[in-house]
Amino acid sequence: MAQSLTQAQTRNDYGMLSDRTRMRMVERLRQSGVKDERVLAALYEVPRHLFVDQALATRAYDDVSLPIGHGQTISQPLTVARMTELLFAGRKQGKVLEIGTGCGYQTAVLLKMGAEVYSIERVAALLDTARQNLRAARLVHARLVHGDGHFGLPEAGPFDGIIMTAAAKTLPDALISQLAEGGRLIMPIGDNEQHLWLIENTSTGLQKTRLDPVKFVPLLPGRT
Repeated sequence: MAQSLTQAQTRNDYGMLSDRTRMRMVERLRQSGVKDERVLAALYEVPRHLFVDQALATRAYDDVSLPIGHGQTISQPLTVARMTELLFAGRKQGKVLEIGTGCGYQTAVLLKMGAEVYSIERVAALLDTARQNLRAARLVHARLVHGDGHFGLPEAGPFDGIIMTAAAKTLPDALISQLAEGGRLIMPIGDNEQHLWLIENTSTGLQKTRLDPVKFVPLLPGRT
């Protein structure tokens, strides 16, 4: 079928859409311990090369983080898969708040999982890029907001899940107040030494679990 030659279509010519390229990534994720087939299917289906600079397209399906400008990065596929798996383990998809839209890749994976996605980004130029990337990937149903992730999005809460793609020094109280009962928050916490944390809002209170050591860009205040 004939299609117009957009920048996204030009990137497709790099061969990154081949089943073999994507399946190799999925197999690496499976070997690294990702078990949820829904998550593996979502990462297989999202064209990660559309979310990175064209000059980096040949590395799009390697298990590495890559720069996306403005001092930010796209997380490595294993980190995205791990956090998504923790968020949805044993549960149906619900309303999810993402803190740190970045280039829109994690947003796209959440949409492929069937979640109702709200996503906040403090850098306006990055948010514009994310919109373009999501349109190129034909995933346009997320609600994207220019704002400060420290405060969440109280007018849209409560959320069944909250996922943060930048490291906070402490657990933001505002996010806890927006977590529905039974909801989960997955985020990195720390400064020089960071760990992934899973916070669950149970009927008997918050349950906090420290997980893997990680390295994320810091969660910064304000909007730019």
